[in-house]
Amino acid sequence: MRKIIHIDADCFFAAVEMRDNPDFNDVPLAIGGPASSRGVIATANYAAREYGVRSAMSSAKAVILCPHLTLIRGNMEKYRLASRQMHAIFQEYTLKIEPLSLDEAYLDVTDCTQCHGSATLIAEEIRQRIYQTVGITVSAGIAVNKFLAKVASDWNKPNGQFVVEPAKQEAFIRSIPVKCIHGVGKVAQEKLSRLNVKTCFDLQKVDYLVLSQYFGSWAYRLQQLSNGIDNRPVQSCSERKSISVETTYATDLESLTECEAKLPSLLLELKRRIKNKGTALHLGKYYLKLKFSDFQQTTIETAYVAGDELSFFTDLLGQAYARRQMPVRLIGVGYRLKAISEYQLSLF
Repeated sequence: MRKIIHIDADCFFAAVEMRDNPDFNDVPLAIGGPASSRGVIATANYAAREYGVRSAMSSAKAVILCPHLTLIRGNMEKYRLASRQMHAIFQEYTLKIEPLSLDEAYLDVTDCTQCHGSATLIAEEIRQRIYQTVGITVSAGIAVNKFLAKVASDWNKPNGQFVVEPAKQEAFIRSIPVKCIHGVGKVAQEKLSRLNVKTCFDLQKVDYLVLSQYFGSWAYRLQQLSNGIDNRPVQSCSERKSISVETTYATDLESLTECEAKLPSLLLELKRRIKNKGTALHLGKYYLKLKFSDFQQTTIETAYVAGDELSFFTDLLGQAYARRQMPVRLIGVGYRLKAISEYQLSLF
């Protein structure tokens, strides 16, 4: 039985800024581009979130929701340093570390001897040391697999942790909203809603054949996760690679609907390219790029989960398009292979 900890910093970029400038502690704060030039929010502190300000939201919308929002560009080098300090602490407990972003990682502490081998105590000690060393708070989830640990890390945010005890695991799984399953975006949620599915317990009761009609081969993965089954190991070593296709259109695509209509042909070409490789590829992330009519571009990616690829890429397309909401001249789709992601610099 594995002991997995998922560590996730609380409003990471904003937390670093509040650490360095106490004047930010009691005001709504967001990190991102200026509202006057189609900037996008990278991170918002909890005071700003009370007004509905969220990451990936346009800065213009953010200042409408919160007129007294303090909006700053941020400093990526400072955030990278804080991330390195966090990872140095992780490495004192285990070398089985899988970064998901600058401020988020899985740790496999199954063989760890510190704290009498207790994953709960290890998580508490790591969180305390990060606060003392880095000056920010992190939350943690502890469970027997990555899926449950990641869900659990959100349960007591901010500055908390939650343990999914094996004896109480079944009840915990049943209570998980399906939107917490990675890859279940807006499109998938709408499909599940038609099946009256809101929680993993609801999903457990759906006949597999019915689920297959809605989600194809992804149905198996959904069924597994709804029962708390996730055998993915913590991947501590990976090589940065990608495979993708992109097309520049002779005429700009004027709307999100026009962009969505191009996805099936792009994915068909992507599958052909993967097939021509002739070897198995270890897919790490879905990846999508847009170049707008003003030649500015944005990229977005999310961790790979086997399933309805069109649904995943449609969700990414919607998020990427929302960043500028203007005519598109190029769309690229692909996969990151065995990748360790960093937060998208394009957010700035």
